[in-house]
Amino acid sequence: MAGPGRDQREPMERLVRIAAVLHANAGRGVSGERLAEVAGFDGQDRADQVARELRHLGRQGWQIENIGAPGGGSVYRMTTVDNRLRVRLSPAQQTALRRAALLADRDDLAERLGLPEASRPVAVTAQVAADAAEGSASAALSTVVRAVRGRRLLRFGYKGTPRVVHPESVRTQNGRWYLRGVVDADLDTGLVKTFVVARMSDVAADEPGTAERFAAARHIGLHPMTWELDEPVDVTLSTTAEHEPDVRRWLGAPVDVRVEPDGSVTMVYRVTHREALHARLYELGRRVRLVGPADVRADFVEVLAGYAGLGALR
Repeated sequence: MAGPGRDQREPMERLVRIAAVLHANAGRGVSGERLAEVAGFDGQDRADQVARELRHLGRQGWQIENIGAPGGGSVYRMTTVDNRLRVRLSPAQQTALRRAALLADRDDLAERLGLPEASRPVAVTAQVAADAAEGSASAALSTVVRAVRGRRLLRFGYKGTPRVVHPESVRTQNGRWYLRGVVDADLDTGLVKTFVVARMSDVAADEPGTAERFAAARHIGLHPMTWELDEPVDVTLSTTAEHEPDVRRWLGAPVDVRVEPDGSVTMVYRVTHREALHARLYELGRRVRLVGPADVRADFVEVLAGYAGLGALR
């Protein structure tokens, strides 16, 4: 937008046009190219110009997300939210209110607070059918959800081993549900582990209040890469000097950078939110290569295989 002392009318009208088109197409979204046309942008940097305008709208309280398929063009969708709450509440207060709405089974309120399903980082992110068949994946997920909400100790089989887990949260990523919790034997260390709900067997929950309470994952900044949702791991990426600025723009500042003898650039990132890493790797495409560690690389390959319908490629 224009700086102080400059005519604010044109940039304000541009924002209004963009917001109006997004609002009119809230169901299916609007392509980035269409928004560039609406805004009157042209040239090679029009995508960056559109992203800048969307950030301005985001600071005004509008919830806008990119729902485009990985590898395809950007498609933006606006969610109708109550802007007054975003302006008047601090980030910590907004997070607490959203968490309360989710735990109260109020998905309608969660959406009005501007919490799209793909970005719900704590507690429960979707409802489960109450009449799920006994022993089905839905029934297992339903039991896990009730355990998180009621602070119930969970008992289940996992990879052939009986587990007793104090649940911390349950969330979805790329169509797969994950439970985060502390195994009863690890209570002294408080080590949080992640379990794939679909791989659990004989899932049962104890009475409410039988599980220990743990602090929710922290969001120490607005950038999703700073959210503490997963166990920290140092991830190594390789890029070129030409594309290093692009990697920094999408992932932030690395913890280590090395220029290799062949001229390539090795960048190390401390990752605590793997889903955010995946989303940014999709955007960067061939400009960056995920080197390791092996389990992080294998996890990313599995996600890509799922999108391609190829099954496991580990």
